[in-house]
Amino acid sequence: MKAFIVAAPGSAEQLVLRDISIPRPGPGEVLVRVKAISINPVDVKSRAGKGLYGRLKELDPLILGWDISGEVIQSESTEFAAGDEVFGMVNFPGHGQAYAEYVVAPAAHLARKPANITHAEAAASTLAALTAWQALVDHAKVKAGDRVLIHAASGGVGHFAVQLAKHLGAVVTGTSSSRNRGFVNGLGADRHIDYQTQDFRDATGKTDFVLDAIGGENAERSLDCIRPGGTLISIPSGLSEELTALAKSRQIDAYFFLVKSDGGQMQQIARLLQEGILKAHVFKTYPFDELPEAHEELEKGRTVGKIVVLL
Repeated sequence: MKAFIVAAPGSAEQLVLRDISIPRPGPGEVLVRVKAISINPVDVKSRAGKGLYGRLKELDPLILGWDISGEVIQSESTEFAAGDEVFGMVNFPGHGQAYAEYVVAPAAHLARKPANITHAEAAASTLAALTAWQALVDHAKVKAGDRVLIHAASGGVGHFAVQLAKHLGAVVTGTSSSRNRGFVNGLGADRHIDYQTQDFRDATGKTDFVLDAIGGENAERSLDCIRPGGTLISIPSGLSEELTALAKSRQIDAYFFLVKSDGGQMQQIARLLQEGILKAHVFKTYPFDELPEAHEELEKGRTVGKIVVLL
């Protein structure tokens, strides 16, 4: 089979297409013929030698990617049978090996693909959707009436977070550039803030929960619009000791978490996709042999929704 390996940390040119053996599933695993792969910021960071590269650098071959949708062709699990269409985030934050024509995945990391969505939409609804789910449902425990601010609301995680927060009954404000105002409002946001012309701290008032997908100074400034007892989750990287201490002094719970593979939660997301409550926005698709170009597109920082590679 063909797979993209990381020859060395660096630019997208370090993603090299190779012929390698088709892996074999072990107990509790399935072999999936991949139909679509989703590209995430962590993919780009890891390829460049950051992100998860430190955990994976000793592996040979090192194959990035975690988000897949495809068809089971061999099953060593009672959960799925050959012919089942499945999707999920595989082995995150471990070695997902999704940049390949075939992927071995734990059955416990997958869910059946809803029949009403494409493989591209399914692949797009994995790491990003799981991150939104785990942030809002597991960690922040967002409930009806909560005031929620979602930064980068037109991005991969953000566009799922807006929809999920509305489904949970929250009052949602989303930030993006003005050109994506219509998109964010169309997701269900009650209010939009153009981060290029407005200071969100002046425009939001005190909120119960902020989901920050930008990091850095944006995370620190977000503390100014969170009520005592509220929560800040910043997902791009860990929070500094100074920011954590500042949050504590204001009685704000501020932290970073790393999303984890969870087939049970994927099943919940599948149900919401089936019912049309969640919808994935696929910004652009690339053929498999142009996967490095998909990385370069994501690095431009102008993606609305998700970038997907098709096989």
